[in-house]
Amino acid sequence: MTWERLDRRMLLVHPVKELIRFAPVLIAVLVAGSSRGFGGWSLIGVAAPITLGVVRYLTTTYRITADRVELRRGLLHRHQLSAPIDRVRTVDLTASPVHRLLGLATVVIGTGSAVGDEERLELDALSRDQAAALRERLLRAAGAAQAPEPTAPWPAPDGAITTPPATTAPGAAAAPEVVLARFSASWLWYAPFSGALLVVLGASAGVLNEVAEFLELRVREPHLGNVSSLPLVALALAVLLLAVLVSVVGYALVNGGFVLARQGATWHLRRGLLTRRETSIDTARLAGVRLGEPAALRAVRGRRLTAIVTGLTGAHESSTVLLPPVPATVALEVMAGVLGNAEPVVGPLATHGRTARTRRFTRAGLAALPVAVGIAAAVVLLDAGPWLLLAAVAVLVLAVLLAADRWRALGHAHLAGHVVMRSGSVRRGRDVLEDSHVIGWNLDATWFQRRAGLVTLSATTAGGGGRIHVPDVPVPAALALAEAATPGLLTPFLVENQASTE
Repeated sequence: MTWERLDRRMLLVHPVKELIRFAPVLIAVLVAGSSRGFGGWSLIGVAAPITLGVVRYLTTTYRITADRVELRRGLLHRHQLSAPIDRVRTVDLTASPVHRLLGLATVVIGTGSAVGDEERLELDALSRDQAAALRERLLRAAGAAQAPEPTAPWPAPDGAITTPPATTAPGAAAAPEVVLARFSASWLWYAPFSGALLVVLGASAGVLNEVAEFLELRVREPHLGNVSSLPLVALALAVLLLAVLVSVVGYALVNGGFVLARQGATWHLRRGLLTRRETSIDTARLAGVRLGEPAALRAVRGRRLTAIVTGLTGAHESSTVLLPPVPATVALEVMAGVLGNAEPVVGPLATHGRTARTRRFTRAGLAALPVAVGIAAAVVLLDAGPWLLLAAVAVLVLAVLLAADRWRALGHAHLAGHVVMRSGSVRRGRDVLEDSHVIGWNLDATWFQRRAGLVTLSATTAGGGGRIHVPDVPVPAALALAEAATPGLLTPFLVENQASTE
């Protein structure tokens, strides 16, 4: 198999990228050259990055053999990267505006390894058709190394039950693409509640404070002293509106044109207005799904969806997004379609009993009580206004409400061949993991949990964060769930433990 080069049109892109990378150095060279009266410095400064870009193109080659992906790059410091075909987890196609203008795409091959940018299997860039053909070839070769996929029914978007198409054989016609979700303008409503707004507001708070001090936006009134003036309030509202606008625009740029579809044995996800990104995931690698239910999204009936992909850890989160923040109904329908069954999505979960509920309220009270007592002490010692006592009461009420919400969320079940676990309040999530991808169980218990007969149950897997877990499960219920999902796996340990206690 011969070594191949990147597309020749990258000779128009690499030099420009190098010029941007060396922009600070070029500015310094231009300043130094003008001060010394030697204009040749500017020519040297521009020629060097262009030369590096050309060298980068000439020294980068790749090849795809029957069982390996190989990449060579570098002149003085030579890199040769290689990975087995069966290690391919995802294939991402990314196209910036410049790439799209030239008809190019960057191929990023995800193998599940936690490596830096210098060690990534990235082909920047190939022609659009060549990149799509390479993606198809890699996923077909990776799928061939896996066990045949079961042909269990899975629901289509309209609720009908269909049979997943078989993997496309070499030379055969491509399987039809079935779309599960497509971008809707109504999704933009959920952008400010996705967490991006908090980041923008946090950055804006410092700017607002500096602007207020610089403009001295304060007004003095005899009976109130120094209080915030109307201009300061208006500025705060303007910053809030700007933050909302930035979050909405950012959501649209990242997720505009979103499409989630299945073709044969591969999931395809496409999104992005300016920079277009396409991610493909082999269904054999899809171990499960996580339904994100953070408090802000729950308040507006929104959800997000991520995939648990075998071999991909949290460092590859961008390659596991199945749905950005969307309406809850859309997320639940897509989750059922991806899993092939609606029962793990909406099925009832077993509660953890009175002892677990008591722990939720006890822990919340122990965390909130010192804060409330501290506020009350400040009122007495500093002779502060009695209205501060309302803050102490608010802390206790908030703790009780948080504990109640955490208790309502707590649950687990074994539904339709999947382990289901849900927990949390501010960052609640419902994790669904297929039985065949459970590789082990961890039962952890603190001293207090042991006294209460509870454990934190974790199902370990080779994807996502390495496990899904739920706290404060009664020991009999934890063992029953493990036995239902993986019959006989814990039997040797249970027999050994029983023998040691007799």
